[in-house]
Amino acid sequence: MSTRPAILVTAADLAPQALELLKDYEIVYAGKTPQVADLVALAREHNPVGIIVRYSSITPEVMDAAPALKVISKHGSGTDTIDKPAAAARGIAVTAAVGANAAAVAEQALALLLACAKSVVQLNARMHAGHWDKATHKSVELGGRTIGLIGLGAIGLRFAKMLDAMGMRVIGFDPFAKNLPPYVQAVDLDTVWRESDAISLHCPLTADNRQLLNAATLARCKPGVIVVNTARGGLIDEPALLAAVQSGQVSMAGLDSFAVEPMTAPHIFHHQSGFILSPHIGGVTRDAYVNMGVAAATNTLAVLATAPATATA
Repeated sequence: MSTRPAILVTAADLAPQALELLKDYEIVYAGKTPQVADLVALAREHNPVGIIVRYSSITPEVMDAAPALKVISKHGSGTDTIDKPAAAARGIAVTAAVGANAAAVAEQALALLLACAKSVVQLNARMHAGHWDKATHKSVELGGRTIGLIGLGAIGLRFAKMLDAMGMRVIGFDPFAKNLPPYVQAVDLDTVWRESDAISLHCPLTADNRQLLNAATLARCKPGVIVVNTARGGLIDEPALLAAVQSGQVSMAGLDSFAVEPMTAPHIFHHQSGFILSPHIGGVTRDAYVNMGVAAATNTLAVLATAPATATA
């Protein structure tokens, strides 16, 4: 076993730029689709001082398997897969690469919004089947329409800037946001539901907002609203969204995250015409991969630099 302290990466790889920062540590990879049991076994074997989280969940069992653990560093911005109360109780710091993938996720949200409004996927399929629907198809023009953003952090505000450039009216709800740009109007949730032609989610998942978008809130929206989610799947009551799409209350849903990931197969959204789906890859670009890796490594090192030494044998 290496004499260097270990850092466990819950994935099969990490950006070379991040690895260079971590060159004084033994890097242990958990593989492409690690399960909690895999992480527990690796933690017991290597007793890491840090965990860089890309996939799977970090539970109390994982933490207890690594007595030397000082920091859990998210390779991204969302920390809902980490049991933060358990980490706090054990004196383990939890960090996130906030903003490192903001451009990538905002672009994915825009791609999903445009795909929904312009029927990109459906028309592509029709064209490949030999059809020419110019005389019968009408898409949605987004300029002049209202979009409601729930969450106005780095990603939400990046997206808002794009929407403003397209001539959309941008309203948003975020109780923690301050000093908003002039093109974002802060409103309450009731106003978001009532006035939005499209709604896009950009907030972290918490106990308070789980299934924020549900049968009751969807019923309060404009008929034909577009729903986009590049945040966390748990923000949406999935059966309720399916029912809303099938009834026409929601015209289209563009989703990059799901309540259970990887998405189960079969899934209720499969083969439904009102859904455009992507496998939680909003933040997965070459640039974001490097940015998130470097940020996760930097955050890990910052905590370890101030943490008291612990035997890792």
